[in-house]
Amino acid sequence: MATKIIVDCSTGVTTEVELTAAEIAEREVMAAEYETRKAAEDAEIAAKAAAKASAEAKLAALGLSADEIAAL
Repeated sequence: MATKIIVDCSTGVTTEVELTAAEIAEREVMAAEYETRKAAEDAEIAAKAAAKASAEAKLAALGLSADEIAAL
């Protein structure tokens, strides 16, 4: 069973408590939301990389050298 640690700052006492069913469900929802956001971010990064590669290929087809493309 998953647990959480509760620290009472005024006394310094720490307590380890099992998560409730509601807390476990909330963690699962949060994990699913994270996975969705991460997949969207990864897709955006891949799309930008593909667009950059396409643009560089088009510039090279116009006769620009690798150094000229990098200077842009």
